[in-house]
Formats: sequence, structure tokens, C-alpha cells
Amino acid sequence: MLQLHDVSKKYKGADRFAVRDLDLQVRSGEIFGFLGPNGAGKTTTIKMIVGLLQADRGRIVVNGHDLAKDPVKAKHSIGFVPDNPNLYGRLTGIEYLNLIGDVFGVDGPTRARRLDYYLEMFQLTRAAGDLVQSYSHGMQQKLALTGALLHAPALFILDEPMVGLDPKSAHLFKEIMREHVDKGNTVFFSTHILEVAEKLCDRVGIINQGQLIACGTMDELRQSSQKTDLSLERLFLELTEDGDNHGK
Repeated sequence: MLQLHDVSKKYKGADRFAVRDLDLQVRSGEIFGFLGPNGAGKTTTIKMIVGLLQADRGRIVVNGHDLAKDPVKAKHSIGFVPDNPNLYGRLTGIEYLNLIGDVFGVDGPTRARRLDYYLEMFQLTRAAGDLVQSYSHGMQQKLALTGALLHAPALFILDEPMVGLDPKSAHLFKEIMREHVDKGNTVFFSTHILEVAEKLCDRVGIINQGQLIACGTMDELRQSSQKTDLSLERLFLELTEDGDNHGK
């Protein structure tokens, strides 16, 4: 579903690569957690995958489409929610969602059915006619999640998706993620909440100083550390404690 081959990015004026020689394979039908300390390169990697940043070198393939050669088809396979959604404040919630539906070519009946489902789930039905600028941060996060799911993307990418969600919505969203991959799709998300990642993810990748330092299931990570009883938090700390975080 997602392949990164030798992907690197260095910001202008920086001494070090934000992401360097990143090779990663994310499969269809799995929830993949992308973990790392602050500044490790998580957000830079995600921005390259969704096309907001251009890699200095390397190749990114999304659902069989080379991002550099066929960006429209690659991006059409993606639903993306950044850590701080920048929505159109002067649109109403429903106007924003219809704009997203138009961009991705979601037909009327399908759009109506999905909007009813997600707006009700996130308790946004009554607020759908209000201006987005009147929404709280949590409500804007829910609106962004609804928009990203509207076209049923093959690859759902999220940067810190639980931030701003109340406990009930966070629980529902975890169920949505699992339902999404059960249909053969893929979820790729970054998080600092390691307990959530351990319980939810099929596999995790850990990035530090711009380089992937571990990748696999919990059992595989434990076996590689030769400590079969460690939590993801302890594994994460052991793997990253010696590095200085020079990525971005």
C-alpha cells in the first residue's frame, strides 16, 4: 500500500538531514504506528508522503502510484489529517465537507450516507450549519477526520489523531480505524501515546534522528531486544535514549 525507498529530506540551512535513507513498507489491511521523539522526522516524513514536501531523493509509492510521476492518483488514494487542521473558517461545516466531497468526486447518495454516519458519530450534526471558525479545536479535529474519511481512502494518514478528541470520540475513532483496515485499507499514524499504539497497531516503526531504527510487530521488537516482557514504552525509551534528536 505504501512504499518509501531511500527517501531523504534536508531543510535549507540545516546541518543534518531531517529524514535520511528511509526505507519503509506498509501493507494493505494493517494499522501502522509511526513513532519517534520530538524532532525525529515523523511529520517531515508524513508531509512527504502526502505531497506537502518534496523529497530530496528517493521514491514514494502510494497504492501502486509513484507520487512524483502520478501525484493526482497517488493523492486520491490518501485521506490526511494533520496534527493541527487548517480548515476554511468562513465556510460552514457542511460546506467544507461538500467541498471535500466535490474534490474527491464522491457521488451524492454515497456522500449523504457517509456524512450522516460520521456527523452523528462525532456529534456534529447540529453544528454542521455553523461556521467552522466557531468550532472548538476538538470539533475542528472531528470535522477534519470526517472530511478525510469521506472518500473512503485506501491509505488513511494521521499526524497525532487523538489530540483534541474527547474520550468517547477517541474510542469511536479507534473503532473506525479498525473497521477501515478490515476492509483491506491501511491506516498510518503518528502518536506520542505509546499505550494506544501498543494496543491498536499491527506493526510500528520507530524513527530517531531521521532514520528508522526499528520496525515490526510487538513480538518482533521484543525478540530483537532479547527482552520478551517489555512494554512498547520501555522498548521505545531503550531504543531512543542514546540519540540526540536533530531531525525535524
